[in-house]
Amino acid sequence: MAKSTSRYVCQECGAVTPRWVGKCEACGAWNSITEEEARESVPKGLGAGRGGKRLDFVSLRGVSAPPARRVTGIAELDRVCGGGLVPGSCLLVGGDPGIGKSTLLLQTVAALAQEAQCLYISGEEAVDQVRLRALRLGLAEAPVQLASATSLRDIVASLEQGEPPAVVVIDSIQTMYLDSLDSAPGTVAQVRASAAELIRLAKRRGFTLFLVGHVTKDGQIAGPRVLEHMVDCVLYFEGERGHQFRILRAVKNRFGATDEIGVFEMSDRGLDGVPNPSALFLAERRGNVSGSCVFAGVEGSRPMLVEIQALVAPSALGTPRRAVIGWDSGRLSMILAVLDARCGLALGGNDVYLNVAGGLRIGEPAADLAVAAALLSSSTDIPVDADMVVFGEIGLSGEVRAVSQMDARLKEAAKLGFAQALAPALRRQGGKGGKPPGDGAITARRIGHVQDLVSLFRPAGKG
Repeated sequence: MAKSTSRYVCQECGAVTPRWVGKCEACGAWNSITEEEARESVPKGLGAGRGGKRLDFVSLRGVSAPPARRVTGIAELDRVCGGGLVPGSCLLVGGDPGIGKSTLLLQTVAALAQEAQCLYISGEEAVDQVRLRALRLGLAEAPVQLASATSLRDIVASLEQGEPPAVVVIDSIQTMYLDSLDSAPGTVAQVRASAAELIRLAKRRGFTLFLVGHVTKDGQIAGPRVLEHMVDCVLYFEGERGHQFRILRAVKNRFGATDEIGVFEMSDRGLDGVPNPSALFLAERRGNVSGSCVFAGVEGSRPMLVEIQALVAPSALGTPRRAVIGWDSGRLSMILAVLDARCGLALGGNDVYLNVAGGLRIGEPAADLAVAAALLSSSTDIPVDADMVVFGEIGLSGEVRAVSQMDARLKEAAKLGFAQALAPALRRQGGKGGKPPGDGAITARRIGHVQDLVSLFRPAGKG
């Protein structure tokens, strides 16, 4: 028997309270509690052996071959997804407004529509507006089927008829609504119920589902956190408005590696994949400039070289300024403290500005040594060698620790013409004598303590 009850739900985190409160106790948001009417079904006989049927269990190996992935033809997207799209999977794409989510998905379905049926359902734009974007991108002749709808009942009824499509795009999930719920579109109940119904239909009919999600001011996908647990893959579209580069990052992927990234360049013809992002990020770099250092990093399975820029200037304030773009500000404070405490420097009293050129955000601790080199170069006005890359993690005692995939970082640097590297000491035997194993095109100088780095930036004639 179904009964109707009233409950209060936080629109930020989805927490349920029995009465209205001004502040959500789960996430701390103010004025986010709204009243919703919930219909609950009270089952009878559960656990007593009535109303259920026995499950048929199968072996892990199975008798049927796994479904083949569908390659989109956009190499960067295929890389992030793990090699292509898996039939019956659901991918959630989030990003700031205007970053290029709709453009990328329209390009994807336009490429796939040449071989399979693809549907693009927009809840934010009319069909003519989507056509204008397709005309600007040169995709007006692609056989993509468009529709503008927000009623989930109409969308599900259309997807259940006829042959199942290959790919369906819902732009965006926050605009969809179920008429059986009294809450407004975009609320926690509507987003959760709409996504669950679409995911259930995609897995039953075997088509790939793309859900576009709005983001909050903190950069997180809006709606209940359970939405990210329901989907198979969560992709974040990152980038700065002032840069032409866009980063597509996988933070969850049930069918591939996480922390994989795809690099795109925004142009008047849409988003173009960048097969060699290292060369693009370093295209405008000027050599022999103090405060600049090239970091050999790894994003997912791809080695990548980026430029780290630092500026250390005397401070006229009681509390020196710290401005960081593209890196963790807390880790910058740690590096400055290590340089002051372990090496006798006095950088903490200066204004410090740090920037990762190109709009890329670095999260791995292997950038510690490159950041320290850029800071020392700026404070001493001694440039880092133009043909040198730097990577390594710095501990609180000043030691330089080894990082993963050192050989891949060195090979990527050698491929782009770099001849020197400042790297941590090797963990294992082999590769000694300054040459990385398997590649003699670059000379790696191994350092074990941050004091060895400081000695490289002492002016000539000073011990």
